[in-house]
Amino acid sequence: MSKILIVDDSSTEVHQLARMLEKHGHSVLVAESGEAGLEIAKNEQPDVVLMDIVMPGINGFQATRQLTKARETSHIPVVIVTTKNQETDRVWGTRQGAKAYLAKPITEKELLSTIQQFVA
Repeated sequence: MSKILIVDDSSTEVHQLARMLEKHGHSVLVAESGEAGLEIAKNEQPDVVLMDIVMPGINGFQATRQLTKARETSHIPVVIVTTKNQETDRVWGTRQGAKAYLAKPITEKELLSTIQQFVA
């Protein structure tokens, strides 16, 4: 299926997302920080990046902006997956280049249908 990069500093969230994705045949890469996510995205060229917002160091908004602006990664769709569910966060995420915005907790169906939009 697809190669999905999960960028999230919560091992619990990473485990839940990875389990949902792997169950449906996707391969999963994991980064525990925005900085690591940028490096892995550049080197591994995933089909989709699932980006948390609240992380130490480079936050998800900053990492999304860098991914969507860099020549080597601008083609990779970024989906923000976060507990931040304010309309201002959604607007800001989109302005940084995110293609979709999902508020945690998300269902397996919601996650898979969102990813399908970008890998079909």
